[in-house]
Amino acid sequence: MKTETATLAGGCFWGMEEILRSIKGVSKTVVGYTGGKVENPKYEIVKLGTSNHAESVEIEFDPAVLSYSEVLGYFFRMHDPTTVNQQGNDKGTQYRSVIFYHSPEQKRVAEEMIERTNSSKKWPKPIVTQVLPATKFYPAEEYHQDYLQKNPGGYTCHWLRN
Repeated sequence: MKTETATLAGGCFWGMEEILRSIKGVSKTVVGYTGGKVENPKYEIVKLGTSNHAESVEIEFDPAVLSYSEVLGYFFRMHDPTTVNQQGNDKGTQYRSVIFYHSPEQKRVAEEMIERTNSSKKWPKPIVTQVLPATKFYPAEEYHQDYLQKNPGGYTCHWLRN
């Protein structure tokens, strides 16, 4: 099976991972930190917002089953892409909305999806999601991986909107 990678940030990574893992065509999810300036960041640093890392989910998916634009369609439904540095109760740059692209094609699709989502008027305010080149992804600590599987009923501010 040939797979692709998508890296997305849209608030606390637990809730995003829980939704993404259930999508047909997604074969693997890993929560972690990317987009920052500190090597080997740990949660204790990222939570301060000073390292510029975003809590992110790296997704491995089968493009024969699930297209990148479909992945982004879920992304724009699972979080509020119109809020700067905030999702639900979570505030800070580590909770910003970012699509980290892995190829020129992913960048093009991401920009088109933002334009299409803005034009749809599903959100009352403009999309503030950043589109940035993927940088080194650092997996988060083990207790963050599959967090809502290990802690059913744990905190999340993510759900799929219509």
